[in-house]
Amino acid sequence: MKKRESKSQPSWTDVKAKLEVFDRTALVDLIHHLYDSHKGNQAFLHARFGLGEDVLEPYKETIARWVWPDPFRNQDTSVSKAKQAISHYKKAVGDAAGLTELRVFYCEQAAGYCADIGYQEDGFFNALVRMFEQALKSAKTLPADGRDCLIARLDRVREISHNFGYGVGDDMDYLLAKHAKRPA
Repeated sequence: MKKRESKSQPSWTDVKAKLEVFDRTALVDLIHHLYDSHKGNQAFLHARFGLGEDVLEPYKETIARWVWPDPFRNQDTSVSKAKQAISHYKKAVGDAAGLTELRVFYCEQAAGYCADIGYQEDGFFNALVRMFEQALKSAKTLPADGRDCLIARLDRVREISHNFGYGVGDDMDYLLAKHAKRPA
């Protein structure tokens, strides 16, 4: 077995050079091994190729796990892991409607969790408000039929968030007025 040449970290350029000698069969075999090795790889490939009934589902499951954890299982919240699911979807497909749906879903889950158990953590609230703004900005780029439903869902998140204190609902009032007309 050859020893790898001394180099700090391999890069995409190094991987690409190795892949250039692969034939089609070897590439398919490599992708198969990647597919089998991690659920994240499976979700990526399913989303990229539009396979399955709902390509957003694995990303939604990850978001729900990290922003609405099960308190009886002593699970923690993790804003970064929930946001990472959105980032992974963006890399896999990146379509605006799917990204907006995931952002709105994040807001619904985070607000629902806070309302359900009375969770009050400043960083969590700040992340919720930032995601609310991102969802509004991306929703307004969509056609009216999809946009209006998403903004109505965000408006419900805003209403729930008025119960949290800490100015969360007030921040959302401002953002909704700034980025979208309220649904009638």
